[in-house]
Amino acid sequence: MVQRKGPGVRLELPTLQNWSCHNCGGCCRQHDIEITAEERERILAQTWSREEGVDPDRLVEETGGGGRRRWRLSHQPDGACVFLDERGLCRMHARYGEASKPLACRLYPYTFHPDENSLRVGLRFSCPSVVSNRGTPVLAQKATLLRLSQEVVPAGYAGVAAPPLVSGRPLEWSQLHVLTGVLGELLGEDQQPVVLRLLWCLGMLSLLEASRDTGEIPFPRQVGQLAEAVRRELPGLSRQPMQPPAAMARRLFRMTVAQYSRKDTFQAEQQTWRYRWKLLRSIWRFTSGKGQTPVLQEGFRPVPFVDLERSCGEMTPEMNGVLSRYLQVKVESLHFCGLAYYGVPVVEGFASLALAVASACYLARWLARGDGRSQWQLDDVQRALAVVDHHHGFSPALGQTSFRARQRWLWTQREVTRLVLWYGQ
Repeated sequence: MVQRKGPGVRLELPTLQNWSCHNCGGCCRQHDIEITAEERERILAQTWSREEGVDPDRLVEETGGGGRRRWRLSHQPDGACVFLDERGLCRMHARYGEASKPLACRLYPYTFHPDENSLRVGLRFSCPSVVSNRGTPVLAQKATLLRLSQEVVPAGYAGVAAPPLVSGRPLEWSQLHVLTGVLGELLGEDQQPVVLRLLWCLGMLSLLEASRDTGEIPFPRQVGQLAEAVRRELPGLSRQPMQPPAAMARRLFRMTVAQYSRKDTFQAEQQTWRYRWKLLRSIWRFTSGKGQTPVLQEGFRPVPFVDLERSCGEMTPEMNGVLSRYLQVKVESLHFCGLAYYGVPVVEGFASLALAVASACYLARWLARGDGRSQWQLDDVQRALAVVDHHHGFSPALGQTSFRARQRWLWTQREVTRLVLWYGQ
């Protein structure tokens, strides 16, 4: 991470993103909030009564795992945080002030990721206000984010190495900055469809992975030449061959979509074996791709799997815009590789990010078809992206060996590009 010096650390903020809380209460319903021992003692010292809507005997509860004692905020019977009121507001915030809340609550939806000598700030698109870009520009919130960064970065933490390009091929931080800068430039070509921009990035990384690192060509020039090459070779979507992904690729991709579609809330987990049996059956149906889709969370209706292989029309400029902003924020914040994303190399992480976008497109088709429409809409893409980013980079399951192996197979077989093209158009 970064060395803490003086009153704060240097932050790199996303340039395209706005955000303010609009009190929807969604984050207080879909997240388990783990707290430290110090936060637990502070919360238990607060005074609450059942007449105020808070059970004083159920403020926090112990959660297992990791071989050590851990705690989280308790939940109401409907799965909401114990401190969430009927207006979607936090009772703890209202009575004791924002500083009384756990750090996890105060950070959301912001994320902090280590750079060479700074922190890259990202945002979680599971928040509807982030997806819709509503609120104050993030650039104007620097003072608040600097204060929060003091609680994120431990004093004296010295730093880490840059993530490698691929396993066994290290990068210097300066090289990673060049690479993410070029990726950002390709993704910023807003006069082109976002799917084409994503294909450019994937093509450039594929060429870079295949090239030999002889040191004869300076890294910035090499990356720039490769970016220009893919622009020439991939001039437009209308000229891209629509070759369907292989049957095995679609099967593995549906397993990825199933992982993103899960909603493992506290309320669902209380169903124990029934929930697990339902989840197992659902994953099997996603794997087979036959019959109708199982419903893993509210808002998705059963539809025939075959309907999701048919296009829902072209993307509108607004749909292109939200997916483009998502990709650019992830790249700017480094939230696709290294410590920010399960410790994976750059190429593997970006391929996973591309598959996350393809998964969002698949889910957007599902929302449209479930609503009886043959054309998708901006709201479908926004809702689907929020579902995907609830997990992407945060669910431990996505960092497991089996999940990563499936993603790598899709990349090595050149199926990632086909999947992006097939489901993104």
